[in-house]
Amino acid sequence: MKQGKRIKGVLAPVVTPFNTDLSPDPERFIAHCRWLLSQHCGLAAFGTNSEANSLSINERMALLDALAAADLDTSRMMPGTGCCALTDSVRLTEHAVKLGCAGVLMLPPFYYKGVSDDGLYRNFAEIIERVGDARLRIYLYHIPPVAVIGISPSLVERLLKAYPTAIAGMKDSSGNWNNTKTMLDAFAKSGFDVFAGSESFLLANMRNGGAGCISATANVNPAAIDKLYREWRDGNADEQQAALNVVRDAFGKKYTMIPALKQAVAHFGGDPQWATVRPPLDSLTKAQAASLIAELKQIGFTMPGLKEMRAHKAAA
Repeated sequence: MKQGKRIKGVLAPVVTPFNTDLSPDPERFIAHCRWLLSQHCGLAAFGTNSEANSLSINERMALLDALAAADLDTSRMMPGTGCCALTDSVRLTEHAVKLGCAGVLMLPPFYYKGVSDDGLYRNFAEIIERVGDARLRIYLYHIPPVAVIGISPSLVERLLKAYPTAIAGMKDSSGNWNNTKTMLDAFAKSGFDVFAGSESFLLANMRNGGAGCISATANVNPAAIDKLYREWRDGNADEQQAALNVVRDAFGKKYTMIPALKQAVAHFGGDPQWATVRPPLDSLTKAQAASLIAELKQIGFTMPGLKEMRAHKAAA
């Protein structure tokens, strides 16, 4: 299998549906991924908002297999494969590459704090060497608010020098535009793809040579985010950005993001089971859920085609 085009644009860290026994639900997962793809949104399954670190390695591999078996386009996928255990990262990454995924989104090993860039370099280098596949494209995942362990510009430079083909880009979820701009200025012109970790920075990212965004709220607002990605040069781009920020604030300012996203999918998809999260997370309370939906209705938010696609699938 030849390596295809580099993935760019808008991707969602796909929220993971669970059954009542808290096992992953492949059918709901496939349906949501199919809807996202129909909205021109790529799939960064097993990201932070996927509850990835609440899923076992085998569960992640089984869900990825289910997507491939359902004939979803693996060239639009960038699954998360970074784990604390080196061998788990290798196993997941090998699996994604063999399925033809465009790339993998890779957290640093995040349990031990205060580790050196030398240690992080050895981690990524070992993964690349052990996978040993020319098709491998790694997108480094910088999310210090959660992982604490970050990806420094000097580490990126060192990895690019040693593995210029395998190290393809970065998702910057620092929440700090100055950090994203530093990465763009240092590496974007050499083909290193920088994705903003929130659509709040999408317009600024595109204006400075970025590749797009990988954002939690792409799970629920993919078409509008993709529209700005495609139209960032247009005269109304700032207005589009402002509208995206209103939607993101509705999900993230008052509520924990993951259960809020799932509540929206449950409501607009007509499927209450979608509100389920795995411990230690909690679903929104009834009062919180009602408040969220009321606020979304107030700003005119919808998820077009979601319920219709699932109804059609169920009838088939």
